[in-house]
Amino acid sequence: MSDSRPRRTFAVISHPDAGKSTLTEALALHARVITEAGAVHGKGGRRATVSDWMDMEKARGISITSAALQFTYRDHVVNLVDTPGHSDFSEDTYRVLSAVDSAVMLVDAGKGLEPQTLKLFRVCALRGIPVITVINKWDRPGLSALELMDLIEQQIKLRPTPLTWPVGEAGDFRGVLDRRTGEFVKYTRTAGGATRAPERRMPASEVDAADLPVWQDAVEEHELLEADGADHDQELFLAGRTTPVMFASALQNFGVAQLLDLLLDLAPAPHATEGVDGSVREPADDFSAFVFKVQSGMNAAHRDRLAYARVVSGTFERGMVVTHASTGRPFATKYAQAVFGRELSSIEEASPGDIIGLVNAQALRVGDTVYVGDAIEYPPVPTFAPEHFMTVTAADVGRYKQFRKGIDQLDQEGVVQVLRSDLRGDQSPVLAAVGPMQFEVVEERMENEFNSPIRLSRLDYQVARRTDADGAAALSGKRGVEVLQRSDGTHLALFVDKWRADVTARDNPDIMLEALPAGGAA
Repeated sequence: MSDSRPRRTFAVISHPDAGKSTLTEALALHARVITEAGAVHGKGGRRATVSDWMDMEKARGISITSAALQFTYRDHVVNLVDTPGHSDFSEDTYRVLSAVDSAVMLVDAGKGLEPQTLKLFRVCALRGIPVITVINKWDRPGLSALELMDLIEQQIKLRPTPLTWPVGEAGDFRGVLDRRTGEFVKYTRTAGGATRAPERRMPASEVDAADLPVWQDAVEEHELLEADGADHDQELFLAGRTTPVMFASALQNFGVAQLLDLLLDLAPAPHATEGVDGSVREPADDFSAFVFKVQSGMNAAHRDRLAYARVVSGTFERGMVVTHASTGRPFATKYAQAVFGRELSSIEEASPGDIIGLVNAQALRVGDTVYVGDAIEYPPVPTFAPEHFMTVTAADVGRYKQFRKGIDQLDQEGVVQVLRSDLRGDQSPVLAAVGPMQFEVVEERMENEFNSPIRLSRLDYQVARRTDADGAAALSGKRGVEVLQRSDGTHLALFVDKWRADVTARDNPDIMLEALPAGGAA
């Protein structure tokens, strides 16, 4: 019997340091998945967050890989797909956004809308993903609430419709005014924010004298918003024209319970999805899923390879034989896992919106579709234009077999794009990245996971354009350009700068030279 409880599948996205991993932990804490929250900031004695497990992540306090956390809350099953927090990994973030139905955008109350926040909002808009905005860190000094509303409207062209309004200015967080009920939700701090923060709901008549002045300020601002028509409209939210806003402190666990309630009440459920040929799968149709991430090295004790797949339609049952759309071959799902940070547990079945981990899925690549019944193939996830390029060689030629295996694995995972040519040969491929930190991940994993230290050498190219086989032949030997091939067969022409790319395109109108989506802005 399949689990028919309603699903909510969402991602938390933000600029680095806005508190994303802390919020992920606080949500899990409120859903009683864990008993004590641990922030990535390494506060004495607090554990590393369950969703950040790579050594680099723990050392730097950033999220590089994405993790899928599933928990139940009220009568719903919630799938939280964590995303990389650093702009250098915006490709991975884009892949994750292809697997969710809504996004929670975290905004730092002190810094407002930062560059990566703006980029990610644009990605959500491009994919038609409704966005709930959380103004985080209200327990610290920051901008005024009205100022932040203006920034959202001006910079991302979404109408903010606050559902809660802060009582007390930034740095003096007493609680929130629930704009839908008119109640005061008063928060109480806990030691280090490690446990659920007690909150008390009360009507306006019960607000005590100490909180009355800031409460009255909040009421006045709420009335201003009301007069301006800044109230939630579900249709406009789902259409991507407005964003519900709430105020919180993930570190103190303030406002986290309201966010969970909000996701259940407002965020969309899994819905019909269109394939590349225009055919549509409804959630109740035969099983289908698409792979949005491939990850290896989660267990150092043995070579594992996990393909994260989003269930689009039907019920997944462990052991079922599915068809791999790109090859037409059967694929047996003997081993399937639920993933909570680094912890894996066997999964017997999954419903639309759930994230499953297919173990030892050697044939599966990012963007692949698997299905049962009528053939369906979902649109591939676009790759971004790389802006940083390095050649890579094995530091120890005696470990070439491990070198090649590692580079191929990281290529398949999408950690970097690997480019090759007959001229360079297979022993010195070119690594192409959206951000330079991707190279650090390659170095770290090649040495520790594949036991093959590498040497990297920077290339002067800055711009990549897509071309074809004819274009590759025509560009051969031209100054300031080199054509290499990606493992998916795409030819990329690399130029030293945009000027050279533009001049080459102008002087050779018959050669195909297409721009790729820009990293993060898509």
